[in-house]
Amino acid sequence: MPLWRRKSFWLALSVSWLLLILLGVFPLRLAVPPGPLPGCSQGWPRWLDAAFLQSFSQSETLPKDAPQLSQAPRGSSCTWGACFDTSKCKGNALKIFAHSPAGTTTEAHRRILDSLEGSRYYALSPTEACLHLFLPSQDHTCGPLPPYWNGGRNHLVLSLYPAPCTRLGQAMVAEASPSLDIFRPGFDVALPYLPEAHPLQGGAPGQLQQHSPQPGATLLAVAEEKGRWRIIDTHASTCPWGKHCEQDPGLHQTHPGETLPNATFCLIPGHRSAASSLLQALQAGCIPVLLSPRWELPFSEVIDWTKAAIIADERLPLQVLTALRDMLPSKILSLRQQTQFLWTAYFSSVEKVIHTTLEIIQDRIWGTSAHPSLMWNSPPGALLALPTFSTSLKDFPFYHLQQGSSPESSFSALIWVGVSSEPLLKLIQVVAGSRYCAQILILWSSEKPPPDRWPETTVPLTVIEGRRKASDRFFPYGDISTNVILSLDAHSTLSTSEVDFAFVVWQSFPERMVGFLTQNHFWDEARGAWGYSTEMANEFSMVLTTAVFYHRYYHTLFTHSLPKALRTMADDTPTCVDILMNFLVATVTKLPPIKVPYGRQHQEAVPLAAEGPGPVPEPQPLAQDCFSRVAAGFGHMPLVSSRVRLEPVLFKDPVSVQRKKYRSLEKP
Repeated sequence: MPLWRRKSFWLALSVSWLLLILLGVFPLRLAVPPGPLPGCSQGWPRWLDAAFLQSFSQSETLPKDAPQLSQAPRGSSCTWGACFDTSKCKGNALKIFAHSPAGTTTEAHRRILDSLEGSRYYALSPTEACLHLFLPSQDHTCGPLPPYWNGGRNHLVLSLYPAPCTRLGQAMVAEASPSLDIFRPGFDVALPYLPEAHPLQGGAPGQLQQHSPQPGATLLAVAEEKGRWRIIDTHASTCPWGKHCEQDPGLHQTHPGETLPNATFCLIPGHRSAASSLLQALQAGCIPVLLSPRWELPFSEVIDWTKAAIIADERLPLQVLTALRDMLPSKILSLRQQTQFLWTAYFSSVEKVIHTTLEIIQDRIWGTSAHPSLMWNSPPGALLALPTFSTSLKDFPFYHLQQGSSPESSFSALIWVGVSSEPLLKLIQVVAGSRYCAQILILWSSEKPPPDRWPETTVPLTVIEGRRKASDRFFPYGDISTNVILSLDAHSTLSTSEVDFAFVVWQSFPERMVGFLTQNHFWDEARGAWGYSTEMANEFSMVLTTAVFYHRYYHTLFTHSLPKALRTMADDTPTCVDILMNFLVATVTKLPPIKVPYGRQHQEAVPLAAEGPGPVPEPQPLAQDCFSRVAAGFGHMPLVSSRVRLEPVLFKDPVSVQRKKYRSLEKP
């Protein structure tokens, strides 16, 4: 057949097929990959900061040969409702009993048990508990299961480090850096990967104050094996992740155990072995850039990691690097500040990691009464913000700015009567004369009966008897009608003007203590311990609770959050009650108290008496020992020193007294 006839034949055949398709005789089917099913989780990449990396998060930009993560089933069918019986938790309060560890008791087991004892979650017997703790063996044997096992129901298998036997029956699992394919969201708890030398209590502070970034400097630190970091200057380096670029002029490598330098971003690879680098980055104030992590982020159920970290795609190194270079300084500062908050609130010690785990479970039990996200993700954190105090954020002393609320306009005076009550009647008249006073409560702890008649006042006066322990001073009494408390001692000597001015100052600092008499702490080299001075000085870090304004919430925190051992110590050594309250408030605020003027006509401050708050001095060695024991109980020194004293306008200025609002403050 001639060539031109063959071409005509194939052309006619093609036209015929096209005509048949258009007529529907042979329908055309295109091979289109199916989309994700409704309710199914999308695969990687995971973008927590989609707004920041929006132009790089589209799937069509990925190379065809890019690796794909498998969508394995996420754990067994156990869920919170199916495998945990909340009816066993009396009053919806979480109580946990720790069974003897399986196999040999290790140092990790002892640290976990030490963190539980004395906490508000601890149960002395298994019958009191609604959650049973099982500590798996670190060897290759699962060991005997504890009594009350019941198939693992209402059990928590907790392991700070990788262990072979963690997923047993219907038990919840709290383990370090679990892989995505086995983690059960809403049931298991993802823990951070802790170094073996991680402190039990307190922990080292964050390093952001020491490592403030220079304007325009953008440094990257890439996590490598065995705790090493490769430091990259992005302005000098031409190697995105610092791999195979040993001759690159922008590189510097750290050694294991060396402090992470002042890096702005910390690139952490996605493999599970790199999970231990996350805590190093948080402590250093270095923004974690997680490259397609294949492990669940710690406490991801409650922590909003978008406020402290960036989760990027490891297949787009150049685009991610460009985005980091272009990030606004305000965004960098916000992320770095959040790293410091998360480190201090949840990760700086073993105790905080364990308590955070249990608080997450407690939130599940509470349901709608649980911590809102704001409490978990803003200072002071969920461990120091108890929703049992109130379900409204406006009732707490540290959320008024976010909520746009104003502090209260009145206070309740709480007067402790210990050994003697001679000056009490005059003090009642002084306090009742304040235009801000709403009520007066007398805590009568004296062995003598209270008087039959009290002075006439314009505000309600209530007497609460039978309070003998020093810690009763800070009990959350239901009779207190305001959120502001003026704590006084029967021997306190104040004027009405001093009370009024101190309260006005407190309204500007509702999260802090505002007082008149101050003390300061110091490190005693001779004793090798912390001590404090009662001498009058410009520098101070504590205020005496014999005359001080503070928020009512601190009574709830003092009673229900402090370890029982510390409260018992305060009862045995009443000097400690002052110190303990100052430590507690400083732990919450990370700020010093506020000092206001105290008239010359008043007597100098004295320590608390052994019988209760009063004017009898206590031996100095006993007071110093109390201070050291409280510092040891907290595991760190939370007190912050200050030299600031707030005074009224025109205070002691050589102008007419008629122009001054608080005239009696300057009386000799």
